[in-house]
Amino acid sequence: ENAAAAESAAAFTAAAMGTAENNPDNASPSAGPAPPTVTPADAPSMHTYDPWERLNRFTYRFNARFDEGVLLPVSNLYRRVPAPLRSGVHNFFENLSEVDSVVNYTLQWRLKLGLRGIGRFVINSTIGIGGLIDVASKLKLPAAPTGLSTTLAKWGMHPGPYLVIPLLGPSTLRDGLGFIGDYGILYGIDLGNLYRGNVSWGLGTVNAIDQRSNVSFRYYATGSPFEYENIRFLYVRKRLIEDQGVRGKEISNGAKSTTQQENDVAAPAGK
Repeated sequence: ENAAAAESAAAFTAAAMGTAENNPDNASPSAGPAPPTVTPADAPSMHTYDPWERLNRFTYRFNARFDEGVLLPVSNLYRRVPAPLRSGVHNFFENLSEVDSVVNYTLQWRLKLGLRGIGRFVINSTIGIGGLIDVASKLKLPAAPTGLSTTLAKWGMHPGPYLVIPLLGPSTLRDGLGFIGDYGILYGIDLGNLYRGNVSWGLGTVNAIDQRSNVSFRYYATGSPFEYENIRFLYVRKRLIEDQGVRGKEISNGAKSTTQQENDVAAPAGK
């Protein structure tokens, strides 16, 4: 795929310099071949499948008000906590998520990444003092989180209709199911009895505040009247590109790309 991309870039460069096919008057003897033709199937759709738009818009406004009135003020206070403490909290939750990543990498049959997740968890849980210090990254074992939604994408499930989840924000039907499944995995394993009882509510709240403090997005900050549409398009397009990356080997073997699959049906999810 990299070689094909390099060849395509070289073709476009040659065309920009002028080729006999496109500019006979200024043709150069060293000019390369004409650039490949772009067909409508290669162009991403500008539409997003949103059958629950009315409910999604209501949820989006609710999330914006909750964020402005509750979550954002609390996360701003949280930012006043010394950076080493905030870093420790963030590393702690990231280390717990390795359990879910290992399970899903195994389901995706990406065993090498699953073994790396096990190594990260063991190192950070021991040398890293329960995950408070990300020692594994310093040992050149960077985090690579994954989840059930990516697992479903790996085995061919489309993202489905666009969905705005209360408090969580932009999503798709598949991502929503993946979120429930990821929590179910952690709840079922229940490492250290952290996902049941009152402890789970406290940890969940702290995790939400920590995640919000690390996101710079602000609702209606751009002043655009089309913020909902823009976020919807960007989120779904991002997920489709990620899906194509996960299934890249299948596509290179002749399967249709995500864009081609979108354009093959009248009203697909993500279109």
